[in-house]
Amino acid sequence: MKTTIEELVAFRTVVDTGSITAASEQLAQTVSGISRALSRLEQKLDTTLLRRTTRRLELTEEGAAFLQRTRAILDAIDDAEEQMAARRQQPAGRLRVNAASPFMLHAIVPLVPEFRQLCPQIDLELDTDDLPIDLLERRTDIAIRIGPLRDSTLHARPLGTHRLRVLASPAYLEAHGKPRKVEDLAGHALLGFTQPESLNRWPLRGVHGDEWTIAPAVMASSGETLRQLALAGVGIVCLSDFMTIADRASGALVQVLAKETADVRQPVNAVYYRNTQLSARITSFLDFLSQRMT
Repeated sequence: MKTTIEELVAFRTVVDTGSITAASEQLAQTVSGISRALSRLEQKLDTTLLRRTTRRLELTEEGAAFLQRTRAILDAIDDAEEQMAARRQQPAGRLRVNAASPFMLHAIVPLVPEFRQLCPQIDLELDTDDLPIDLLERRTDIAIRIGPLRDSTLHARPLGTHRLRVLASPAYLEAHGKPRKVEDLAGHALLGFTQPESLNRWPLRGVHGDEWTIAPAVMASSGETLRQLALAGVGIVCLSDFMTIADRASGALVQVLAKETADVRQPVNAVYYRNTQLSARITSFLDFLSQRMT
């Protein structure tokens, strides 16, 4: 049987206060409880730590040696608790964040300077993947996922939604003409995703319903690749607003078929494992993103 923290605390307090009665008062425990803790400790160690006389308690040689180790252990625990309390006040440590490359580039990276000013003791590690990852295997604290969540083992915090729009560059439209109705897209070069297939169902209303499944002329796994292709005038694309705010503001990309486009929004969630209370560094980043993205 291993010793417990309670037994070590009882032993140290008895020595420091000079008696079991004084130790029981300081620890708000019964005299019998302190006495039993000392007896259990001596039994586990198979040695006598204190000689009990009618007037006082005296440390044995073994007790003096064990007291030195006991103080070191309890001091280390106190120090660890103080460090955790300090982290709650000033979050610190390494924070691993994973997101699809477009979201990382367009939504998270611009916010990093401000976050670093607010939490300078948090060391960020930013990783990108265009497909979902295993958080435990990759030792990731937070992953940003866009679209419906499928992994029920994860906890999620909603960060907002972003609308999908069909877009093209002015150069492409000038060269190939602007589609006037959804069916006109059949005569255009469409840019689509290799996976998931759901991203190739565009939110366009018509006789076909509220979705139009495209036949891509060019496919890519990354939304950022498709954005660059659209900017280069290769074809028409359907992307989430977070990627194209600046492009639409500058006129580098313009919306097509606006009246036929349904108001479909992709949910954005921060997902994480939560076996215990979230650390301060994770909570601070989640709070920061939530405030900036809603």
